[in-house]
Amino acid sequence: MSNKEINEFVEKLNAGLELAEKRMLQEKSLRGESVVVYTEEKGIQHIPASKIVASNVIFQN
Repeated sequence: MSNKEINEFVEKLNAGLELAEKRMLQEKSLRGESVVVYTEEKGIQHIPASKIVASNVIFQN
């Protein structure tokens, strides 16, 4: 594979993962479910999916 082919593959993979994450968050939001998130500062947290969708434009619509 050339570098161009690798870059195209990575872009398609990232687009697919982003779409899957968006759909998962939207579905969880509709069902009133939470998502488990880990950050260095706050550790493990359970955050309502609706809050994540509402605060990130990329997950809306």
